[in-house]
Amino acid sequence: MPGTNLTRDEAATRAALLDVSSYAVDLDLTTSDSTFASTTTLEFTCREPGSATFADLVDATVHEITLNGRSLDPATAYADSRIALDDLQATNTLVVRADCTYSNTGEGLHRFVDPADDRVYLYSQFEVPDARRVFTTFEQPDLKSVFTFTVTAPESWKVVSNAPTPEPVAQGDGKAVWSFPATERMSTYITAIVAGEYHEVLDTYEGKFGTIPLGHYCRQSLVEYLDTDVLVELTRQSFEFFEEKFDFPYPFHKYDQLYVPEYNMGAMENAGCVTLRDEYLPRSRQSRSFFEFRASVITHEMAHMWFGDLVTMKWWDDLWLNESFAEWACYWCEAEATEYTDAWTGFANARKQTGYRADQLPSTHPIAADNVDLHAVEVNFDMITYAKGASVLKQLVAWVGLDAFVAGIRQYFKDHAFGNTEFSDLLAALEKSSGRELTSWAQEWLQTAGVNTLAPAFELDADGRYSSFSVTQTAHPDQPTLRRHRLGIGLYDDVDGALVRREYLEVDVEGGTTDVPALVGKAQPALLLLNDEDHAYAKIRLDERSLATVIDGLSRVEDSLARALVWGAAWDMTRDAEMATTDWVRLVLANIGSETDAWGVTKIPSSTALAVNRYSAPENRAGLQAEWEQGLRGLLLDAEAGSDHQLTFARAYASAARSDAAYGDLQGLLEGSFTAEDLAIDQDLRWELITALARGGRIGDAEIDAELGRDNTISGKEKAAAARVAQPTAEAKAAGWSAILDPATANETSREMVFSIFRSDQDEVVAPYVEEFLDAAPTVIDTLGFHKASVVLEYGFPLAVGSPSVVARLDEWLAASPDAPTGAVRYVGEARADIARALAAQERDAR
Repeated sequence: MPGTNLTRDEAATRAALLDVSSYAVDLDLTTSDSTFASTTTLEFTCREPGSATFADLVDATVHEITLNGRSLDPATAYADSRIALDDLQATNTLVVRADCTYSNTGEGLHRFVDPADDRVYLYSQFEVPDARRVFTTFEQPDLKSVFTFTVTAPESWKVVSNAPTPEPVAQGDGKAVWSFPATERMSTYITAIVAGEYHEVLDTYEGKFGTIPLGHYCRQSLVEYLDTDVLVELTRQSFEFFEEKFDFPYPFHKYDQLYVPEYNMGAMENAGCVTLRDEYLPRSRQSRSFFEFRASVITHEMAHMWFGDLVTMKWWDDLWLNESFAEWACYWCEAEATEYTDAWTGFANARKQTGYRADQLPSTHPIAADNVDLHAVEVNFDMITYAKGASVLKQLVAWVGLDAFVAGIRQYFKDHAFGNTEFSDLLAALEKSSGRELTSWAQEWLQTAGVNTLAPAFELDADGRYSSFSVTQTAHPDQPTLRRHRLGIGLYDDVDGALVRREYLEVDVEGGTTDVPALVGKAQPALLLLNDEDHAYAKIRLDERSLATVIDGLSRVEDSLARALVWGAAWDMTRDAEMATTDWVRLVLANIGSETDAWGVTKIPSSTALAVNRYSAPENRAGLQAEWEQGLRGLLLDAEAGSDHQLTFARAYASAARSDAAYGDLQGLLEGSFTAEDLAIDQDLRWELITALARGGRIGDAEIDAELGRDNTISGKEKAAAARVAQPTAEAKAAGWSAILDPATANETSREMVFSIFRSDQDEVVAPYVEEFLDAAPTVIDTLGFHKASVVLEYGFPLAVGSPSVVARLDEWLAASPDAPTGAVRYVGEARADIARALAAQERDAR
């Protein structure tokens, strides 16, 4: 039985049979707190009269189905999330009247009651296949249509959709009807309904193609944190940039951005109705990296209005192209059009690293994944899709040239507006604009998996000059492809206390060894940096002299992007057990205080905490934890008053606390007896301190409940849940694990608990959850739904108790579970790989 799955072959068959003329969707949001009324009128044509197909509808109570005036019995026609449609005519009308279910999982139509004021908020989330949880659909991206939504809701609400918002018409009894005009042609997954007691701020953008109305929305309890001026400026900058670069008018009449609660992802590119996590409206002070990331989300979703919404993939095989393009374009826009001019440095320090990590897991896959069905799409929707894809597109831009790339995408938008395409359509446009053959490039980079490692190989003469120089390329045996790379090489010398680039050249690397004759005769620099300027997607290695130079002197490299590449190379060497964890920690402590890139300051301490607690040799760990703890204390006290560095080091110190003295400092920060100049102990930082103290067993439920009394918001409830499960007691872990596996637990609360429950240095109470996790893994998707379950599967394994015996147990489970769901097998395999990597790093650190 198909259940909620849909295969690529089924979708192709249905697309060959049908054209969808229109949807009319009537939703009544006033019927109950658990369900809403949904009536769909679907007009479509059929190329083969007399044939049969099906429509999609999930988790509904169907009252009536009418096909071309003929009544179909819901008891027989509606089964397994499908409505069977037989004896189709050339022109067809399907009417389905049903009650659908609100979710607490962030899928379909999510319902949230704000504990701050009991106001109600709804929002839809339909990607990949969840519009069918709200109305009857042909749920596949290539059956585009126009949509007319009519919504009945309390008259005090705001109701927003893809089309411009109409004036509501009062119906009596406190209800009103919003009759939206028809949308442009679009896919079901980018339609949207957002409704509730939202706060609204309206504005406009005046651009080269005319006026675009803008709207910003949030919960009433977050109004004071809605920094509209900043958000409108970012929106205007992005519109101006993309309209100029794409040379195609924004296609959806208006542009609303709605900050919504308990959101699973960062944001969603619903056409003209973008939804975003309302955590992006921070109530406490955040570092620059937070706002830089928020800007990238805003620009990412706007890029989708053209790439994904205007022109859409035929099937989810090309989902990577939607996301990779928007990811590349958002950093391009940030760097060129906003205050975040060093966005590509942040990309290298943070986002690109997630692609490298994903590409070295056993679950890696080609960027252009073979998504045979919806289940495959869900499993392959990852950082290969986003970060690696964007990195490879960045390399393609360098390969064909930015001007040629832009010319190609401009023509692509003109040729395929409001239609569906495959990657070959974009490739043809880029080949025409650039004059380059790109098919072999696409095969090499998009249809193979894995990341290459590039390292310098050289000999020196008696004067310290290169007598030979080459770049070696290797690949993991499981992913053996060697690729072509456009590679920058930088030579940095020590000049008056700074590491200054003396020389830069670019070479094309191909095969296992590439000679670089231009470097023969050059004096060996203090730092040799492969992939300078960050064109290539590859791991790089530092030679012995370069590594010695940067361990104490990385901060002397003046260029932030060059530093990011060194940070990344050293971190890769640590993860790959080629550099001792102790050396990595000392590199960080010696240099992070002087780092200027916002993402570097934020991300590198987080990576280092992982290294200290899991990559260090067990016999070295206590000493290294103490060195890290005390090093962070010193960085906190030495940081500029009120700076981002100070805030980041305060958070990292809380996470690193292990000693009585450190826990005393955390308690002192809460009480005011220990201070750092101008460090604001605001509510979010208070929760981090509370959670750290709970993790160490220094406070319990009473203190957590008291803090929740200070912060009775949804964020407070989520943070309190995380603090409770962090406690080092069997009771806290049992209660937390039970709540995580309870379908009634809201998605964001569950997520906070998953991230907090299994801590380092709690082995006795955490160890039993290896078996608890393996027992739950085969059924958790069925009980929690895909999004909540994927968080549990990806982040909920107790990696902190990883050991050779745990690796053996995971091998045993994988061998005995060939029929387990794909997602469960994937994430158990990833946990095994993570532990094996940590064990190898521990062995290296012990030498």
